[in-house]
Amino acid sequence: MSSYKSLLVYEKGFKLAMEIFKLTKTFPKDEIYGLTSQIRRSSRAVCSNLAEAYRKRRYENHFISKLTDCDSENSETQVWLDFSISCQYIDETTYNKHYKESEEIGRLIQYMIENPNKFRQ
Repeated sequence: MSSYKSLLVYEKGFKLAMEIFKLTKTFPKDEIYGLTSQIRRSSRAVCSNLAEAYRKRRYENHFISKLTDCDSENSETQVWLDFSISCQYIDETTYNKHYKESEEIGRLIQYMIENPNKFRQ
């Protein structure tokens, strides 16, 4: 692999972060420093931590540590999606779509954590 950008999990994470960015443009203005900021930050952090993990892939413990950061940020994004639907900022269809995407990203991250040597070349 020549770049973290070629990883499927990065592609899916970036896509979800951009979808969330567009979606949160419709959130109330009084959420700009709350929910809007938090969900944007956590969804983007999946990709930024993945880039850091990729650069540290020569060192298995560092690689796995950064991947667990990715997983944590992805889980946080799911919490913000929960708040988004509970506050009625998104509908159930949108919630389900993005939550399923996030679950898939989580499974890909978990695969990397469990199989670090496949990504360390």
